[in-house]
Amino acid sequence: MENIQRVKDQLKKYNLSERYLEMPSSTATVPLAAQAIGCEEDRIAKTLSFKTKQGAIVIVASGQSRVDNKKFKEVFKEKAVFLKGKEVPQLTGHPIGGVSPFGLKDGVRIYLDLSLKKYDYVYPAAGAPNNAVKLSPAELETASGGTWTDVCKQPQP
Repeated sequence: MENIQRVKDQLKKYNLSERYLEMPSSTATVPLAAQAIGCEEDRIAKTLSFKTKQGAIVIVASGQSRVDNKKFKEVFKEKAVFLKGKEVPQLTGHPIGGVSPFGLKDGVRIYLDLSLKKYDYVYPAAGAPNNAVKLSPAELETASGGTWTDVCKQPQP
């Protein structure tokens, strides 16, 4: 698939090709990805896709984080509106369950939520519902070109 090759090409630019992981089972949801990888759910760096007046954006956040609508509106000056069904692959270039902060269509802005910074390694998707990449938050920032932001909240224990 073309989008997976774009992800691999982007990782290769940063000498991170060996971090690409392909699983025999689905990683399309946070629980499935955590089970397939063998880590806690919060280390899964889920990529959430939104529509804004300036175009599509993705926010990469820890697996158990939720977008805080108030914080989102403060940062982006508009209400959070998720991409719907067919819009996801059309606007991001990746299928639902495999949206990655790498190999996105031109113009998609990338934001990394601070919820990821508490981990030494996180696992974002890599363009398909059965793969991921093992990266430190700093490597994720460098390789994705993402901008750190604070738009999520985590559930209280």
